[in-house]
Amino acid sequence: MHKQSTLWLSLCLSSLVVAVSLVAATSVQTSAAPGQAIAQKNPCASKNPCASKNPCASKGKNVGGPLARQLQGKPVVVDIYASWCPACKNIAPTLSQLKKEYSGKAHFVVLDVSDKAKANQAEAKAKQLGLGQFFAANKSQTGLVAIIDPATGNILAQHRNNPNKGAYTSVLNAAISRN
Repeated sequence: MHKQSTLWLSLCLSSLVVAVSLVAATSVQTSAAPGQAIAQKNPCASKNPCASKNPCASKGKNVGGPLARQLQGKPVVVDIYASWCPACKNIAPTLSQLKKEYSGKAHFVVLDVSDKAKANQAEAKAKQLGLGQFFAANKSQTGLVAIIDPATGNILAQHRNNPNKGAYTSVLNAAISRN
């Protein structure tokens, strides 16, 4: 009786090990194949969207043309934000300081992508402000802050997870002095 129990236990454990191995192998193949396909189409797809220095961040020099009338006359600071993003939390104090220091001198636009509903609202807001193309290209780049010339739509500076206030103030001061 003891030998039969031991045999059955060994058989069950062996079956379990084989089943787990098959599931693990299938999961690795399943996740590797799409990931590789995505990486070939988009080399940034496998990057952490909150990575501090992502060379894959949008390389566009223009957001698609002039911005909406209500944004004209002052540089526009656009923040792609998500409540769950560590980079967004890291740069929040810097952006808060900039908003206080440049109140009335620059426009600040936050495009919140924390969840699907907020992302849909952000998309509508971006389109209304002339930032539709920029948002479409960068909505997964949380922690991204861009400073844009509203008259031309040119991106003057673009940073990811950069809490260095000086990186923003130098660009903002130059843009304000031109106006």
